[in-house]
This record gives sequence, structure tokens and C-alpha cells, in this order.
Amino acid sequence: MIPRYSRPDMVAVWAPQSKFRIWFEIEAHAGDAMADLGTIPRENADAVWAAKDTEFDVARIDEIEAETKHDVIAFLTHLSEIVGADNARFVHQGLTSSDVLDTCFNVQLTRAADILIADVDALLAALKRRAFEHKDTIRIGRSHGIHAEPTTMGLTFARFYAEMDRNLSRLRDARAEIATGALSGAVGTFANVDPRVEEHVCDRMGLVPEPISTQVIPRDRHAAFFATLGVVASSIENIATEIRHGQRTEVRELEEFFSKGQKGSSAMPHKRNPVLSENLTGLARLVRMAVVPAMENVALWHERDISHSSVERNIGPDATVTLDFALARLTGLVENLVVYPDRMEENLHRYRGLVMSQRVLLALTQAGASREDAYAMVQRNAMKVWTDDSDFRTELEGDPDVTAILSKDEIAEKFDLGYHTAQVDAIFARVFGES
Repeated sequence: MIPRYSRPDMVAVWAPQSKFRIWFEIEAHAGDAMADLGTIPRENADAVWAAKDTEFDVARIDEIEAETKHDVIAFLTHLSEIVGADNARFVHQGLTSSDVLDTCFNVQLTRAADILIADVDALLAALKRRAFEHKDTIRIGRSHGIHAEPTTMGLTFARFYAEMDRNLSRLRDARAEIATGALSGAVGTFANVDPRVEEHVCDRMGLVPEPISTQVIPRDRHAAFFATLGVVASSIENIATEIRHGQRTEVRELEEFFSKGQKGSSAMPHKRNPVLSENLTGLARLVRMAVVPAMENVALWHERDISHSSVERNIGPDATVTLDFALARLTGLVENLVVYPDRMEENLHRYRGLVMSQRVLLALTQAGASREDAYAMVQRNAMKVWTDDSDFRTELEGDPDVTAILSKDEIAEKFDLGYHTAQVDAIFARVFGES
């Protein structure tokens, strides 16, 4: 997590002051519940809440931790310095460190998820706008990087929209799964804390109680969360890869916006490189880097160990901050992406009708030729276009085997581009629910 690839709202989720604020709220809400249950005096719980507007001294907490070698104890010691030792003597009553750490971590992850969900909403809006803008902009579709059949740029944007819409659902599900809290005490038995305390704290923190914790919240939830982030990152790379290929000089159907004064190369003044989409490809790798460690955190020793802790201190902020930045960058890239319809048309016709081969193949079979014979007839004429730079339709019209089955008018009809875009509206209705 470095400033270059960070945005302030997501960074704030993971700031030390934010973490300590959440820790304080967990402890204070727990005190409220215990006071209501008669476990601790009400005045002690109220005295803790009196510190609600305090800016915790991060440096002081670090100083205490340097001696105690325990972060939660360091915070509790600092809190005691603020509210007074007598008022703080019932803080953390019956709790264990994981109750605070795990509940806080899940609060942070849900807040991070809310930001990411908003990011995807913004990206979806940009993709939808560009999809309708270029619904009828015809371009050549490619498989294996080779010209296949005509499609439209709008369908490409719509495809990415549908993918990101699925990711929106995944993020919402991941948020729901991670939104649990646990205040069940040592080894999760509630021996020293009433389950109603957990219920109260979770309600106040926007979580639901973990059905059964083993002193720690089960890490399969976190594995699913970070796996979802990895899928979203892969979708970002999917879009970025399409843009990178589209901006290649010999293709040049798409181009990242190149601003006035921007420089593409320190050596070659002519360069206009797809630096944003290349950057997104790299950022996606960083987000996915969190997935395997999150999976490996699932298997912990007995009721708890802390092998997961050092991992989560890194992947929590790093993955969410990086993905937030990447989604925002991709949204801007899509919004400002330059599309070249004329170049798309030029590329479409570069091989003089070759991409209509399937229509001719189907027409021959429908007219009575066997598939094997029809394929041979079409392929031998198609190969001439590749090798001799000839015109596919002219080659077909000069092949007596083909013209014995199809008239020149019937051949010509198979080169109608409108045939390939006839179902665009139907596809858009499926994706966007609009006619």
C-alpha cells in the first residue's frame, strides 16, 4: 500500500486512529451491555464513553506495546490512562484479544466492501453508457487473436458490464459473509462473558454474531472475501487486456485518452502507450497475491493461533486499497476511452470478406452439399485470400463447384453485415433489461 496507488477514503479505513476508534467502540459497547446486565457498575461504563471524542495517541500506544509486546494490552493501558484506572478496571471484562481484533477486522472489511461496491457501481455506469453509445459500432470479433466474425463494440462493453455486474453480486455476498463479530471469550465458550454482550456489540457495530467461534472468527469467511477480491481484480485485467490489444499500432481501434502535455516515452517522442491498462494488469496481480495466503489462513491450530495475524495485517489494507484504486482508475479509463469506428471498419474489411466464411458454409449445406464437401469448398477459397491477398467473394464466384450450388446473388447475400448484428438488441435486453 503506497500513496501512488491509494485513495484517501479506503486508506482511512485502515489508519491506526480508525482501528483504535473501532477497538474503543467494541469495548465501550461491551461495557454498556454488561452494565445493563448488572455485571459491572453503570458509572464505570459511562466513564469509558466519556472518552468517545478522544484522539488516541498512536505514538503512546506504540511506546507501550514496545514494552508489553502486546497490541491490545497497549491500547487498554492507554485507555486506562485517559479514563482513569478505577473507571477502566471493568474494561475488557471476560473478553480476549481476538474478540476485539477479529470483530474490528470484520468491521474494517465491511467498510472496505462498501467502498468497493460503490466503485463497481460507478464502473457499471461508465460501461453501460459506452455500451449504448457503441451498440451499433461494428468491429471484427477475434478468436485466438485472429479475425473471426463481425460483432459490435457495444457488445464488448456489454460483456464487460455483465461480468462486473456479477462481481457486484459477489462483493455483496462477500460483505454479508464477512459481517460477523465474536465476543465469546477464551476458546469461544462464553464462560466469562454473556452471549447477550456479543449480540449487543454486534448490533451496534453493524454485524451479526458469529454462530460459533473458537476464540477466533472462522477464516473460511475471510478466504471467501479475498477470493472475491481476486475475481474482481481478474475482471479488471480482462478489460485492461482488451484495451491493450485494441491500442496496438497495427490494430488501433481503441486508445487511452492522451492528454495535452503527456509524454509516452523518454526516448521516442511519437509513443502513445497504454500505460493505464498496463498498470491495471499489474495491480490485478497484487490483489490476487492476497488470495492464497487468505486460503492458507483457514487451517489454524485447535481453538486459535496467530499465524493468520501477520498475513491479515498486510493483505487487509493492501488488497482493498489497491482494488479501490484500480476500480476508480478503470472507471476513468472507460469513460475517456477513445474509440475509432473508421479503423474498426477498415480492419473488418482488411481480408476482403474472408470473415463471412461460415455463412457461405451454412448456405452450401442448406442447399444440399455435405458438410465435408462444403467445408472443403469454402476453405480452399479462403486460403487464397490468406496467401494471395485476393477477394473472398470473387474467389467464390469463380469456383464452379460453389456456383453449381449457389447463384451469385445468393453468394452476395451472405456478405451482408446486418446479418451479424440482427440480435444485438436482444442481447442488450438480456444484459440491461431494456428493449
